[in-house]
Amino acid sequence: MTPFELLQPHTVGEALACLGEGARPFAGGTALMLMMKAGVLRPARLVSLHRLNLAGVQLNPDGGLRVGAMTSLSALERSPEVRKGWPVIARTLRTLSNVRVRNVATVGGALAHADPHMDLPPLLSALGAQVKIAGKGGERSLPVEDLYAGYLENTLKDGELITHLDVPPLGKRGAAYLKCTTRSADDWPAVGVAVVLSDETRIFISAATDRPVRIADESALAGLKIEGDLHGSADYKRQLLRVYLRRAIDEARSAVH
Repeated sequence: MTPFELLQPHTVGEALACLGEGARPFAGGTALMLMMKAGVLRPARLVSLHRLNLAGVQLNPDGGLRVGAMTSLSALERSPEVRKGWPVIARTLRTLSNVRVRNVATVGGALAHADPHMDLPPLLSALGAQVKIAGKGGERSLPVEDLYAGYLENTLKDGELITHLDVPPLGKRGAAYLKCTTRSADDWPAVGVAVVLSDETRIFISAATDRPVRIADESALAGLKIEGDLHGSADYKRQLLRVYLRRAIDEARSAVH
């Protein structure tokens, strides 16, 4: 690992001022540290976000959920508000990696990392969630699905940070997320399928594609570019998607309030 400077700002404004060429924001670090050790990333400066007031889970006035970007995945999983109003999120988090990682990894970091094997992006996309982004030019909101450009590529501009996640009320919608892993339940998925049923059915798939992709129904799988990897060939994943999509739809129907 190459030497780097560590900065620890106390406000979002200070953090944005620290971001520039050769700088990298540091949240939980569960992925960043591994990439630095492997030499994939060699930032000259790490900007720690740990002193920013960006952790916490609360309900919005409209009944939606607001999650601070520095909220740990474990805190999100254990949140009474999440378990009551969005149980599908709590269920999904129980098999996201392992508890040691969830205790350190943050919501904002997990979303910004843009790894297509992550479980939250397809589910949050199906739920219609949005991220709040701060930059030197002000704030903007972005649907979670628009945060991704490709494998490990997000659409954040230079000098921008995710500050919050907003999830609309689940209401009477039925929701499910299923994944198929080739080893233990908390392993990286070969495929992931998120379904939210309402007047507008929202289906997102992941792990088999380079980013979360929305599809209308099973027929769309035939023309979709599927990525093969160590977890399975493209043909194998395409068949898995057919099976898991049907299962996820059935589970979402049974969860309709």
